[in-house]
Parts: sequence; structure tokens; C-alpha cells
Amino acid sequence: MSAGALTGCAADYLNNYDTVTLAAGDTQKFNSLLQTVEPLNPNSKNTKIEGDGVRAAGAAQRYRIPPPPPPAPSITVNVGNTTN
Repeated sequence: MSAGALTGCAADYLNNYDTVTLAAGDTQKFNSLLQTVEPLNPNSKNTKIEGDGVRAAGAAQRYRIPPPPPPAPSITVNVGNTTN
């Protein structure tokens, strides 16, 4: 029983491959993708970028020069219980 269990695990280990990975050898698929006439998405030819230029420029300006941090909160310390 134990010998049968060990042979199943060692079967892949004992195989000798001439390639680096088991996925090697997909040259036909690679060549068909390489020789595809128009591999790009048809929507990639759309040069009309919708957006507001003023809004984008404002965002770029805020990125370059961030707004100043808010002022630190005031700290009140009461020492003792004095009344005047």
C-alpha cells in the first residue's frame, strides 16, 4: 500500500523534460498571435478623450503644490482649581 502511494508522487519527478516549463512548446499558438493583422482593440483608435481641461489642470496644480495643512488645535491646560 505504501509503495503504491509513493509511485504516484514520484511519477512527475522522474519524468525528464527538455524544456524549462511544462507550457513550453506552444509555438503554433505563439506564431498565430504574432501574425495577427490587427491585434489591438478597435476602441484604441478613439482619440477623443472626454474630460474637462480646466478641471484636469486644477488637479495637476493641486498635485504639484498641495494645500497647506490645517492649523493645529489649541490645547487648554487647567492646573489646579483656581478661581479669581
